[in-house]
Amino acid sequence: MNEFLNLQGYGPMLAQGAWMTVKLAFLALALSLGLGLIAAGAKLSSAKWLRLPATLYTTLIRSVPDLVLILLIFYSLQLWLNDLTETFGWNYFEIDPFTAGVITLGFIYGAYFTENFRGAILSVPVGQLEAATAYGLSRWQRFRLVLFPQLMRFALPGLGNNWLVLLKSTALVSIIGLSDLVKAAQNAGKTTNEPLYFLILAGLVYLVITTLSNRIFKRLERRYNLGIKGMAR
Repeated sequence: MNEFLNLQGYGPMLAQGAWMTVKLAFLALALSLGLGLIAAGAKLSSAKWLRLPATLYTTLIRSVPDLVLILLIFYSLQLWLNDLTETFGWNYFEIDPFTAGVITLGFIYGAYFTENFRGAILSVPVGQLEAATAYGLSRWQRFRLVLFPQLMRFALPGLGNNWLVLLKSTALVSIIGLSDLVKAAQNAGKTTNEPLYFLILAGLVYLVITTLSNRIFKRLERRYNLGIKGMAR
């Protein structure tokens, strides 16, 4: 029983895999948030040349399974880099699985965050932005002081849900060679012939991360809902 509970010497490998998963998820989150804000602004723009590519981006990404997109983006990105190095005579550059994972997940979930932010922006009363303009605030000041604090109140529930989906989708990146938590659990399970034990352990680690994430998002929701009657708790 003791041998069963001491991870049979695979604790460090699982810890390293868990840390890899957390790093991958947070960096992909940062990238997807940035893409989401930019694409949401483009979809709400009056300029057709901005709306069209943003609409195509969200439509295509949300219509294709994540696994297919991960393989497609990973291999097409490497082929594009190969062509670029040949064209300019640079040294051959091979993208590592971690960087590819961050770019791939960030690009995919940027489409989901785009719709999240777009809906939140539309929920902010237009009159407040018009009042900010009348007071002489610049575009950046209107965004930072008026729009962003209010859109976050509407966006946070969706952001929390998308973050949890993104976190779980990091397991898919193991197919391109990244040694994440799931990959470490699979390797340990194959070696010890106890795959169920290590997969359950990996699931518990994900449960801990998601539980902590939910607590953080609940605090953020309370912060952005301060002063809102019937919502601040």
